[in-house]
Amino acid sequence: MAGVRRAWRETVRVTRGEAPPGVRREIDDFLRIGPVQVAELDLDDGPAAGADGTGPDGTGGRAVLKPGPGSPPVAAGAVFALVRRAGVPVGTLLGQVPEGADPARVLAGLARELPRGAPPEPLPAPPAASVVVATRERADQLARALDSLLAQDHPDFEIVVVDNAPVTGETRELVGRKYGERVRYVCEPVPGLAVAHNRGLMAVRGEVVAFTDDDVVADPRWLTELTAPFAADPRLGCATGLILPARLRTPAQVLLESHGGFAKGFVPRTYDPEHPPADEPLFPFTAGRFGSGANMAFRTAVLRAAGGFDPATGAGTPARGGDDLYGFVRVLAQGRRLRYTPRALVWHHHRETWRDLETQAYGYGAGLTAYLTAILVNRPALLPAFLARVPGGLAHARGLTAVRATGDGADPGARAAAAPGGHDTRTHPWPRRLARLQRRGMLYGPVGYLRARRALRAPLREA
Repeated sequence: MAGVRRAWRETVRVTRGEAPPGVRREIDDFLRIGPVQVAELDLDDGPAAGADGTGPDGTGGRAVLKPGPGSPPVAAGAVFALVRRAGVPVGTLLGQVPEGADPARVLAGLARELPRGAPPEPLPAPPAASVVVATRERADQLARALDSLLAQDHPDFEIVVVDNAPVTGETRELVGRKYGERVRYVCEPVPGLAVAHNRGLMAVRGEVVAFTDDDVVADPRWLTELTAPFAADPRLGCATGLILPARLRTPAQVLLESHGGFAKGFVPRTYDPEHPPADEPLFPFTAGRFGSGANMAFRTAVLRAAGGFDPATGAGTPARGGDDLYGFVRVLAQGRRLRYTPRALVWHHHRETWRDLETQAYGYGAGLTAYLTAILVNRPALLPAFLARVPGGLAHARGLTAVRATGDGADPGARAAAAPGGHDTRTHPWPRRLARLQRRGMLYGPVGYLRARRALRAPLREA
């Protein structure tokens, strides 16, 4: 951990030295953000655990606290905790454990503020599934992700690793040496996340294909929870799940999660193009509200019929991103439903430095407008619907890139999520520098997409 801190402090020092005075002040504020522990708290309202007839929270229940993936045991200090009830995720909280206090008792007391929620409905047997993991020169992270995927409780699944434009043989060697026949290896020489995902899509055998990243740790029930809804709903075309931070060790990781991270809440929801949601006036073009590419699944035949992902989108291309959003909208445009299920959980390793946040902010802005450009290029029939939503879209874009303030009383000492899925506590202000970069990315996105299309056509012309 000390090595990580030295690395990001050096990066920030160099960045700060190059920055104008206003940005330097923002970086100084950024450096004052302290680390937060990550944990899981499972509440069980069954028999009491304590000798006095009460559990750690004094309610008669039992509370089991464990550290998040790869984290040390929970100690005194700030803690970000996923709260489960009988194993089912119901919310998050941000609390402060005093010195000498029992972390389980303190956090269980805060968790009482979370709504209990409805009992989860039983799941049907999930269909045969395939998991695609695209990767590039990150063998250590990939091994961690694959270990969690091989521990899934799904009864019938395969894993396909797509090695995207490799420059070394590390990924091939890892898969062959450590995983053998349990994981299939596929090489895709053309760079780009969408290209890699398309290669995986063509290689899979499952009725449902799930996609995740090489920097996640999947909950053991992730694949079952993500794919079971396809068995219950024949019109379902895609599904997404919950993404929470695996670590909050650096200011960059804490700042990102303080403003929402990748999570979409703890309330299941189905999006149906035949019944557009009243609270989503930009539907389906605000696809980022549905979920993210680190935790998504599609009915394989439906995604193939839609043409897969646009290869000129995604990380590794001039477009910078947007491949997952493109996939969601293309499937919804076919009249298929999308299901968000928070019971399908992965833990994501957020990026660690200020420089990473700058790159990420610009890339998110670029990916958003790049995917919208891709949709209109490939489905021009959607242009009238898109133009009708432009006024609202501009307001939405302003909201996305606004300098977001902290919440009332931004003391992380005793804050529980205010509602199911409430995690956007905004304990730290969002820097203006990052908001400006996201707006610049939005302006660049269409240009980046067109450049990516030209780059893909160039090898064909040379051939």
